Amino acid sequence: MSKMWQISVPGSTANLGPGFDSIGLGLSLYLKLTVSVQEYWEIIHLDDNGPKEFELEEHLLYVIAKKIADQFGKQLPACRVEMASELPLARGLGSSAAVIVAGIELANQVCELGLSVQDKLNLSSQIEGHPDNATASVLGGLTISSMNENGIVDTFHVNDIDAAFVVFVPDVELKTSESRSVLPEQFERTYAVHASANANMLAAALMARDFKRAGRYMEADLFHEPFRAKLIPNYTEIHKEAKANGAFGTALSGAGPTLISIVPTTIADDFVKAMKNKFPDHQIILTKADEHGIQVK
Repeated sequence: MSKMWQISVPGSTANLGPGFDSIGLGLSLYLKLTVSVQEYWEIIHLDDNGPKEFELEEHLLYVIAKKIADQFGKQLPACRVEMASELPLARGLGSSAAVIVAGIELANQVCELGLSVQDKLNLSSQIEGHPDNATASVLGGLTISSMNENGIVDTFHVNDIDAAFVVFVPDVELKTSESRSVLPEQFERTYAVHASANANMLAAALMARDFKRAGRYMEADLFHEPFRAKLIPNYTEIHKEAKANGAFGTALSGAGPTLISIVPTTIADDFVKAMKNKFPDHQIILTKADEHGIQVK
């Protein structure tokens, strides 16, 4: 058995507007782990995108790996784990989902579980509570998913998303729990039908790679963005300037506070320059859809 593994997990954006808790997109921003078996546990963060101080038993990676090992009746061996992440915490770029997927894969490798891709989709989505970020981190590309009452995930997976994505990351955290607290408990039927139709059109446009139409529906969400907008720095201004500079559309990335624009690849570099001038307090990152999902070497 190999005693060292390199695990790479893409971050993700979820919802893309009205695709609430079901649409995800793997991004070329990564969590990377170097794992080796040793006599005692070490988790070493190589950057600031991880907790500075923690108890091992409370670290999400360890919690997930131990949970999966226990679930399959295996003893999780002690490991040295070096973690490097391009995913800022609590910003809506799937940082927790990436760690969950990484923890499942760590247990899969060191305990020789032989998990299938479907197993990884089910386990990660069950732990997350919904399949949007989790499926995108497992598979990469665009995922449109549903999870039934038994925790079984069904996913449409589409690669070759030939568009650029630009994320606007503010210097503030927003916990998903806080962002969910502002959402209504229920909607009237006619409102829900309209919101659902917008989500259907978004999914269809993305699968057809009609990015102009997808951008329009990204900005037509009724499920969550109207209620979360007040929590997001420069929400209205970024939408306006992104559109004026050629973006197809802009939406919250997951629960926020990061915003994400879908942009024609031909104007991506100029778009980023213009946005950096307009919003110097944001970290503005040009990225693209990841094509591979989780990778192990």
